[in-house]
Amino acid sequence: MEIDIFTLFPEWFGWFASQRHVSNALSAGSRLEYVNIRDHTPLGAGQVDDTPFGGGAGMVLRVDVLDSALRARYDMDPVELCERRRVVALAPGGRPLDDGLVDELAGEQALTLLCGRYEGFDERIVEHYASDVISIGRYVLSGGELAAMVVCDAVLRKLPGALGHDDSAIEESFSAALDGNPEYPHYTRPAEYRGWRVPEVLLSGHHQRISEWRRERSRERGGSRERRGSG
Repeated sequence: MEIDIFTLFPEWFGWFASQRHVSNALSAGSRLEYVNIRDHTPLGAGQVDDTPFGGGAGMVLRVDVLDSALRARYDMDPVELCERRRVVALAPGGRPLDDGLVDELAGEQALTLLCGRYEGFDERIVEHYASDVISIGRYVLSGGELAAMVVCDAVLRKLPGALGHDDSAIEESFSAALDGNPEYPHYTRPAEYRGWRVPEVLLSGHHQRISEWRRERSRERGGSRERRGSG
């Protein structure tokens, strides 16, 4: 998989790229690169934003600046780019990121992530240059960099070899293997601590019973989540 991240702060991603599962995915052939939007602005003094038409606080990332950065990277009209790769604008009002969407993204050969900043994107960027708008939650961040890391983390760990053991990504919270429910509880040594005993079934060595217990606990957690959401 190829992932390009368009950002004003490419240096923020050094720590992220050093994480084990990310470096594993990169070693296995995936590519993660960063484009500094400011390096390609056609405006003077590195300007990338401007005040919003109609008034209001904050600054807006300019469409001509993103146009220039995308053209420099891909040598084509950004309007046509969505025909070749999935271009994602990261914004609070977008489609919520969930496990199903992560699976979609992980199935792509190439992704481009656009990180907003300030008051966000000029809407023409979203309308004409992006194939998707994705949100990692119903809250506002100062920019799209953290959101891009979340998307990349969720996607890259789905790729073969990223976690060291491919089965690690099968039975996870909200996965199809668990019918979209949260993952079941986990325990490790010691088997008893301060009188708190690990469930006996997990110590039984009976794999079918353990599997049934885990599925039941997962369903219970899913039911609790739905009840909280409807309360």
